Amino acid sequence: MNGRISLDTNIVIRLFKNDPIITKTLATVSTFCLPIPVIAELLFTARNSSRQKENLKVYNEFIDICNVLNITRETADHYSSIRLELKQKGRPIPENDLWIASICREQNLPLVTGDAHFDNINDLKVIKL
Repeated sequence: MNGRISLDTNIVIRLFKNDPIITKTLATVSTFCLPIPVIAELLFTARNSSRQKENLKVYNEFIDICNVLNITRETADHYSSIRLELKQKGRPIPENDLWIASICREQNLPLVTGDAHFDNINDLKVIKL
């Protein structure tokens, strides 16, 4: 796997737990991208942990070396389209995951995730680990 990829929260957490599948798969990636909802979830996870200070430091250092993907007007358009598409299929997904999918689809970036529900989104490149 080369080039730019977007990471879902569960992949970043597995990366920090030294999951061998994740570390091996991501070893050749040149640029990690993090959608802003992933950053919010990581910071919440750190603040909600028993090792808050240590985890905030580690997560913030990782965030600093990644490309941050923000929400734009075009992202909102993708969001509304994806949400309607999933509603019509009867397959809703969590709100933050809607935003993550919308950002990745807008940026035409593959999303590396452990969540199967992203497979239900048209025109979203998903790498499931």
